[in-house]
Amino acid sequence: MKHKKLIWQLPVLVFLIIGTILILREEPPFRTNEGYVFGTIYKVTYQYDKDLQQEIEHCMQAVDDALSPFNEHSIISALNQNRDTTLNEAFTTVFQLAQTISRQTNGNFDITVAPLVNAWGFGFKHASEVNESIIDSLLQFVGYEKIHLEQGKILKDDPRIMLDCSSIAKGYGVDEVARLLTSKGIRNYMVDIGGEVDVKGKNAKMNTWRIGINQPTDDSLHISQGLQTILQISDVGMATSGNYRRFYYKDGKRYAHTINPHTGYPVQKDVLSATVIAHDCVTADAYATAFMVMGMDAAMQFCAEHPEIQAYLICEGNSNYEIHMTEGLRQYIRKN
Repeated sequence: MKHKKLIWQLPVLVFLIIGTILILREEPPFRTNEGYVFGTIYKVTYQYDKDLQQEIEHCMQAVDDALSPFNEHSIISALNQNRDTTLNEAFTTVFQLAQTISRQTNGNFDITVAPLVNAWGFGFKHASEVNESIIDSLLQFVGYEKIHLEQGKILKDDPRIMLDCSSIAKGYGVDEVARLLTSKGIRNYMVDIGGEVDVKGKNAKMNTWRIGINQPTDDSLHISQGLQTILQISDVGMATSGNYRRFYYKDGKRYAHTINPHTGYPVQKDVLSATVIAHDCVTADAYATAFMVMGMDAAMQFCAEHPEIQAYLICEGNSNYEIHMTEGLRQYIRKN
């Protein structure tokens, strides 16, 4: 009797197995689009039945048209040159978020640092001779509280105020591409623009996305790819800021690209690399820069007061790196 029952069930099992195989075969493939944008490399991997590279690049170009100071026709370029321009949603969203994060971090994040960034040779204008007198003069028109958004217009306390959104624009671009993919009903994707990342769902092996954090070695040519650790993340944004790739030496002294808005000088804090995980990439991008300016103690204290922000800080140590991380970030460390 038991033998007959098994024989009767066999066709049902075969039918279920074949059905499952057919369903899996109907799943759309994973695709990867790569290219160059915002002065860096982008890579977008997603599961969909159509190639979306043209739409992805159109999306990123719209961000460039709003926020790139290297784009002569962008909104931010018009504002920096005090030309009349119409603000759009992208610029307004980023500006308002930047102002909010500036207030939360006591001005350690500040997009009005453009004159200082340019003076030190990391901006959209040629570097100038820098001395204490020049820095003091530039600081007179640096400060997030000196620029305002009122009735759809940007108002400056001083016409020499200029904006640099490089510390937040890539994160916003990542999120815009992620929104595009989500609008298509895509459930599994990774958007990476120059190391700023937004991930959702699973990768092609149906595992949680794995994102590496590089060791902060001097690497202006981007040759070294040594990993400090690997995070397993999904449905979050992640960004890393570090002074180990954009820097130069002058008169035997090393100058890094992150500028302290309060002092006007390149950051000389103990944090070599700050990785932040937040609900979206634009937020993570801005806080990663802020933490580089704040230093380890202040950054960790900030995270303790804002548990929605997780951080992994690689800091200078006596003989090697020291790692400091929030308790919530430990859940993302790869276990094997």
